[in-house]
Amino acid sequence: MTTVRIPTQLRTLTGGVGEVAVEGANVGEVLQGLDAAHPGFGERLFDEQGSLRRFVNVFVDEEDVRFLDGLATPVGAGQTLSIVPAVAGG
Repeated sequence: MTTVRIPTQLRTLTGGVGEVAVEGANVGEVLQGLDAAHPGFGERLFDEQGSLRRFVNVFVDEEDVRFLDGLATPVGAGQTLSIVPAVAGG
């Protein structure tokens, strides 16, 4: 199981829980599993082509998946996946 850290803005989808455990061999499978367990994540994370939205950053432990293998980045037991939406500031 991979621990997924849920950002505050999306915790309404997990009943207020900040971390959930999800099965999956890679980042894409974990995120799809998250959407299956907590419907609504998929539309917030993925665009119409199934790619991560530009404003969604995903990290495996401390590594940005954009600089690894993207959604195909392997994950294993004991690793943490963090979802970090980009926030516009002023």
